[in-house]
Amino acid sequence: EILEQIKPLLAEEGYDLKIVVFDDYVLPNTALEDGELDANYFQHTPYLNSFNASNGTHLVSAGLIHYEPFGLFGNGVSSLDEVAEGATILTPADDSNETRALLLLAQEGLITLPEDASAEKGVSHLDIVDAKGYNVVPVQADMVPTQLANSDAGTLAVINGNYALDAKITDLLLTSEQSDSEGAKTYANIIAVREGEENSDKTKALIDVLTSDEVRSYISEHYNGLVVPVE
Repeated sequence: EILEQIKPLLAEEGYDLKIVVFDDYVLPNTALEDGELDANYFQHTPYLNSFNASNGTHLVSAGLIHYEPFGLFGNGVSSLDEVAEGATILTPADDSNETRALLLLAQEGLITLPEDASAEKGVSHLDIVDAKGYNVVPVQADMVPTQLANSDAGTLAVINGNYALDAKITDLLLTSEQSDSEGAKTYANIIAVREGEENSDKTKALIDVLTSDEVRSYISEHYNGLVVPVE
């Protein structure tokens, strides 16, 4: 949707933007590495670094565009003040998402993590120093909204903005990552390109329009705070 918005802006700069949609997290990077694409727009830097290390690819970030704040959602709970002692809190189970979820819970004072906990180092539920009586349960990331919908009243869940939008549960949002949080900065979605092409004319044109006031306003107004332009 965001790329569709910039087609006319890039056309003014002399570029015809062709959008190719993938349904997995591997092909966009292999197609970029193989020269089938000029850029891709779907991932954050930790994933890109991990992909490069595992696959011998040479892809780099050309710019941070937006982030999708992790939100804390409640089933039958309208504020954090209403969260009962012993409540269950669902979190995504995969590494980077679990780290983000736990950092958000720590941000809100619901759990205590080690003092050196960070997005770079990563943390899991096994690292929780003090769960403060809550039952923190890791669940497959794309199943968290369904699990929340089928849970007992009073259950909380940390959910990625994309999944929350798809599940149409934005009205259940209690709080989310702060714009200056480590999670927001670390997991911002990037434009990735092949190494050496981050300063090409076409790449710079792409970044310029994606970070323009017009596109930033579109993102801010269209996604109700679940997709946020990078400051």
